[in-house]
Amino acid sequence: MTGPFTSLTRIATVAVFCAGISACQIRGERGLTASADKAQLSSTAANAIAGDMVSKLAEVVGPGTGTIVLKSDGTPFDEAMKSSLRGWGYAVATPDQKTDGSKLIQLAYVVDSFEGSVLARLSTSTVDIGRAYTVTSTGAAPSSPLSIMRRG
Repeated sequence: MTGPFTSLTRIATVAVFCAGISACQIRGERGLTASADKAQLSSTAANAIAGDMVSKLAEVVGPGTGTIVLKSDGTPFDEAMKSSLRGWGYAVATPDQKTDGSKLIQLAYVVDSFEGSVLARLSTSTVDIGRAYTVTSTGAAPSSPLSIMRRG
């Protein structure tokens, strides 16, 4: 089958997969778990995806609202996230760094591959955002709508 039905099926599959990621991999017993780039992205793809995701994060958790505490994994995506966050005006710290007492915003990410796409998710204690991407030789481009889940 081709056409709109295949596209809708793919979007539904990605949405179900993203929901599974949030339930299983982001939440630990004591809040957010360590971040993970399971897709092992290249630097160019990592920069493209991190830049897009941070721009969307800025729409729901504005810069200047607190210090982002990023649970890092040392991958190219980790470095791209730090750079993008700072570029958008966020103060960034690691869990073991001392901060100046400002509001702390815990942030974790999961990046994984699924059926030829890369799924990226950013999570804080109040919101999760996720999106699928197509990786190219020059970076990555969004291949799904943005998913936003707020917690009250």
